[in-house]
Amino acid sequence: MAIGKGNPGVIWRAMRRLNRLVAAKYGPGFRAYGFVLLLTTSGRKSGLPRTTPLQYENLNGTYYIGSARGLQADWVRNILDNPQVEIQVQGNRFTGMAEVVSDPKRVADFFQLRLERHPLFVGLLMRLEGLPLSYHRPDLERFAAQKAMVVVRPV
Repeated sequence: MAIGKGNPGVIWRAMRRLNRLVAAKYGPGFRAYGFVLLLTTSGRKSGLPRTTPLQYENLNGTYYIGSARGLQADWVRNILDNPQVEIQVQGNRFTGMAEVVSDPKRVADFFQLRLERHPLFVGLLMRLEGLPLSYHRPDLERFAAQKAMVVVRPV
């Protein structure tokens, strides 16, 4: 069974609580400090700052962040409304411009990179979300078609 299939409301409420806890504990003593960044967007309705802890990959100073909920994630929808974001990562804080990407080939490239860098952890998460145990590029692209990623470039 894929995550979120039974009662998605309960799961996403639990994830929201977990996100608040992670954001509150974020810092050098936090175990996932090197794997998680804090992304702050402007709420599309309220205009208030909204902070979400997210896994990321850094390639040459550009930050790539995957969205398991695709374009439906609140933080992605906030970026679509206002692409200026703030990132806090490993003791650094900066403003960036975010680009939402939903092209399955580009998202699949991101997932491939994540699988190469973190094969056990990311592989497990992706298989829980529905990626076959033994997959090929077309499987990864079909999987990626339901997801999105955000590319953040510091300004």
